[in-house]
Amino acid sequence: MSTAESQQARAPPEIRNVVGFLRGNQAGMKNRVGALNGKRVDYFKGKSAVKALLSPSYAKLKNVPKVTTEAEAEALLQSTIQYMFYIRVDRGAPTGSSGTPRHITVNPQQTFARDAYFAWFYEGSQWTTYAGGLLMVAIMLAGVMFPLWPPIMRLGVWYLSIAVLGLIGAFFALAIVRLIFYIISIVVIPPGIWIFPKLFADVGVIESFIPLWEWDLPKKKGEKKKKGKRAGTAAGKTTQEKQPAADGRHSGADAGTEESAASSRPNSRSARVEEVPDEDS
Repeated sequence: MSTAESQQARAPPEIRNVVGFLRGNQAGMKNRVGALNGKRVDYFKGKSAVKALLSPSYAKLKNVPKVTTEAEAEALLQSTIQYMFYIRVDRGAPTGSSGTPRHITVNPQQTFARDAYFAWFYEGSQWTTYAGGLLMVAIMLAGVMFPLWPPIMRLGVWYLSIAVLGLIGAFFALAIVRLIFYIISIVVIPPGIWIFPKLFADVGVIESFIPLWEWDLPKKKGEKKKKGKRAGTAAGKTTQEKQPAADGRHSGADAGTEESAASSRPNSRSARVEEVPDEDS
């Protein structure tokens, strides 16, 4: 037995339940893959473990320490490090190109921190792996021993295979008929009609056949054109609003220019009428 396994065997049942929750799928923790001493291991960030202990899924568990605050979660995770279910590590550069696992090394200071990384030394429950392996072996043996099956079972498998092949063939036939009908509808009644428009969409099985038909309208392009028209209309209104103001400024300037020109004319040019006294009188 290794050192990690011996330390894990000393852990109380409550701590083992906490670790089992964090290692399972219920916690929703984001596990990364790193390279520790040439071996691939899973590691996680401290804040994801704190978030998992404060989640409603953990609150529903029994025989686990109660956690209501982040301080209690950090204290619980700190007390779990001594049993070596996980250890603190430092993350380094990638082992190869971008996207490859990073090198991780053991940190001599084994204390919990939210921003630190921790490598798993516990694989959790392996019963699903064992069950899956046994199921694969059973399927392979059943396939090899097919000639020894009873006639009724072999006949049932034959009918089942024919039904599956017929279903696949019907799907391809529907896709071909759908395409032919769409091409004909483009010529006869544009813009065309799609039968089962959501047949290849990322929806459920029932939703794939709803609605029965739909016009092939360019929705996205139409929305862009409407937005462009609205922007053009708004710009036109703004330009029209600016033009009267500019015209007013120009007319005011012209009037001012005329007045200044009139005032700058010499007074000598204006006609004068003067009375000249009669010298004979």
